[in-house]
Amino acid sequence: MYLWIKAFHVIFVVAFMAGMLIQPRYKLHQQTSTPGEPLFEAMKSASNKLRHIILTPSIILVWVLGIAMVVINPALMEQGWFHVKLLLVLILTGLHGYFVSVGKKIDRGETVPSKRLKLMNEVPFILFIIVAIMAVVKPF
Repeated sequence: MYLWIKAFHVIFVVAFMAGMLIQPRYKLHQQTSTPGEPLFEAMKSASNKLRHIILTPSIILVWVLGIAMVVINPALMEQGWFHVKLLLVLILTGLHGYFVSVGKKIDRGETVPSKRLKLMNEVPFILFIIVAIMAVVKPF
């Protein structure tokens, strides 16, 4: 059972990360137009669907399945790599909330610096690289 839970955990991590990497790009494109214009409304709709259909359900399932793995294998909590991974997952979860907040600002027609949106596109990937190394290599 543990391996099935782990497999679905990985599947939803991939879905979540895909959403985290595309969401800021949608908002960057949305911001190049003004509210009411077709591009603005198309990107607003696409990013909201992404959030409701992929991002939020995926992060919930990542947490539920991750917690299930810890319940089945509590020895994970004794390993240093797991603590680093957990901290980074908490940061990624917070970033998801921040992305939602920034997205709602842009939906209202407020401007967010494009440099920030471009950076928002990179940070989750860098964090994910470290999470993957912790989970696979288990360096400590």
